[in-house]
Amino acid sequence: MSEITPSGFTQPAIGTGPAPARAGLLAERDFLEVRFGGTGEQGVILMGVVLAMAATLDHRYVAQTQTYGLGEREGYGHSDVIISDYPIDYPEIEGADLLLVLCQDAAEGYLDLLRPSGILIYGPDDVVAPPSFKGPTFGIPFNRLYSEVTGQLETASEVLTLGAVAAITGVVSPVSLRKAVLSTVGAGVKGVNEKALARGLGLDSAEWRKDGTCS
Repeated sequence: MSEITPSGFTQPAIGTGPAPARAGLLAERDFLEVRFGGTGEQGVILMGVVLAMAATLDHRYVAQTQTYGLGEREGYGHSDVIISDYPIDYPEIEGADLLLVLCQDAAEGYLDLLRPSGILIYGPDDVVAPPSFKGPTFGIPFNRLYSEVTGQLETASEVLTLGAVAAITGVVSPVSLRKAVLSTVGAGVKGVNEKALARGLGLDSAEWRKDGTCS
């Protein structure tokens, strides 16, 4: 079985003064627990790290942990992020306010962690039988949208996915997410990532909402 690795981190808030504005279904919460679930090839660990970086730029406290090994490439694994307005005293999540799943096994394996007041986001290309959840649910074809906006057939849609997550939930601000994304990508792919991020941030969430229940 996979285990939480010691490579996760806890980071104090960065900066002073007014924090960048956030807007979305979870933007007003002062404590959030987030899980990204999928295979390692889908970039869930990278997404957790970038989200955590963006949250620190929003002047918030962050803890980030992840799984490796059997749960990452051949099966499924996860990356967890805790975001808080106050110092975090325990680095592992106890529930999820936001669950993003990008493969069927992750959807089935992690749904019980999602709180009734939380949000479920999934990629229907790989989650072909989404689990039933009565709260806000969004099925977004991240890979197809990425190909449409970038002209690339690769499925490296992590940046677009993060943009969509921020647009729907407001867990981090667009300005901080953009800084975090651009600080982690090479110059050769900067333009592609800017296009992908803009498409995710500009997502019309109503188009992809599933009326509260998937089955």
